Amino acid sequence: MDGKELPTLPPPATRPVSTAASLIAGSAGGMCQVIAGNPLDVLKTRAQLAAPGQYKGTLDIALQTFRNEGILAFYKGVTPPLVGIAAVNSLLFAANTTARRLISPYPDQLSIPQIAGAGALAGAIQAVLASPVEMFKVRLQAQYGPNPKRLRDIVGEMYGKYGWKNGIMRGYWITFVREIPAYAGFYAGYEFSKRKLQKELGTKNLPIWATLTAGGIGGLGYWLSCYPLDVVKSRIQNAEQPPRGANYIANTFRDIYRREGAKAFIAGLTPSLLRAVPAAAATFVAFEVTLEALQKHTNL
Repeated sequence: MDGKELPTLPPPATRPVSTAASLIAGSAGGMCQVIAGNPLDVLKTRAQLAAPGQYKGTLDIALQTFRNEGILAFYKGVTPPLVGIAAVNSLLFAANTTARRLISPYPDQLSIPQIAGAGALAGAIQAVLASPVEMFKVRLQAQYGPNPKRLRDIVGEMYGKYGWKNGIMRGYWITFVREIPAYAGFYAGYEFSKRKLQKELGTKNLPIWATLTAGGIGGLGYWLSCYPLDVVKSRIQNAEQPPRGANYIANTFRDIYRREGAKAFIAGLTPSLLRAVPAAAATFVAFEVTLEALQKHTNL
């Protein structure tokens, strides 16, 4: 350490956040999230979908992926989220901003439970966009070998064979269910740790390392709140045939437990938690820096 101060984020916004500003800042956060997190996301998806005994652990997945498919395999499935995450995160942040206003006329003074409630509502709303993005991503990441199908091939296949509901929107309801606790944990974890750091440091103008820390804790809160649901979602979205019957989510839970035991519901958790820190931290830093720049230099 040479005594030089770390760069700090701009001070908090001095006027209410507009929907337009939330949309733009959410797009910036989403792009950073994808770039930072995709390699570990590939490992997570492959762990969730692997047959029992296929891998020895996360490191084995990484080594086999690299040996058999090369470094670019860690960016399989990056196109759907890179294209769609801007819209997904824009809707998420805008919905969260609106939900906070609905809960209280003083959205900057919400309690942690209120913040969790707003996050849950925002997560439920954005599931309509998140579901198809994740379905295409999962199916791309699950492919092995040197000649995988491209995104346009999978889009054509899913829509051509199964239509909109059972093809493009496959897994919507499990995504909807997942996002409610996930984003309650995401926003509550972020705000709780952010407030603690502000109190400890004696300033609302947190250094970047502190915002990174709070964002990472938010990411951990996301996965720890919903992970078994994410495993089920991946299985449903990658299945050869669409789910049948009104109770297909519960049936998938039972089938996984009967065949593989309880440990299957935490398969891939390690890369998810490792991914959560850089991905969520990058999201929040990009969001807050972009938002402050918009409020400082534009009329948004």
